[in-house]
Amino acid sequence: MAINKDLIKESIRNIIIALGDDPDRAGLIETPDRVARMYEEVFEGMNYSNQEIADMFNKTFDEDYYDENSQDLVFVKDIEVFSYCEHHLALMYDMKVSVAYIPNGKVIGLSKIARIADMAAKRLQLQERIGNDIAEILQIVTGSEDVAVFIEASHSCMTARGIKNAGARTQTQTLRGKFKNDKDLLARLR
Repeated sequence: MAINKDLIKESIRNIIIALGDDPDRAGLIETPDRVARMYEEVFEGMNYSNQEIADMFNKTFDEDYYDENSQDLVFVKDIEVFSYCEHHLALMYDMKVSVAYIPNGKVIGLSKIARIADMAAKRLQLQERIGNDIAEILQIVTGSEDVAVFIEASHSCMTARGIKNAGARTQTQTLRGKFKNDKDLLARLR
């Protein structure tokens, strides 16, 4: 699905009018185009399915020293991303994503984990779904069922409007495979 920049420009122009301002005044005349270009960038992930993102970042290395009895795991912490809440189109910010997986004969390039998290977040999203999307993509790429995703973020729909609680942070965890039932394994990530 391609992002329709012309429709976004028209819609932003109408929002400016609906807010009671003049879209043709000097400060706003280029705003619809700027917003359309920004949306094309920040919602890039909407152009791709999870499978397509997995294909895009499928750079793994075969590792013969991993086996089913291995206690090894890969854990990348504090990947910074942002997203937009699908309920209010409000920014989810100061978002930190941490991803762990147990290798199953291959490992993924570390930068690819950050790229997957970034692309999954570049959609109209719920924080819970971002974790699920990242976990699914990592499972596809690594071939491992054992994936954990932790996300902590501020939501401007809570901090800047409504309750206006600037300190509120939302934490979610998505657990797959061994991470679901092995409390000791999960404790290694804390």
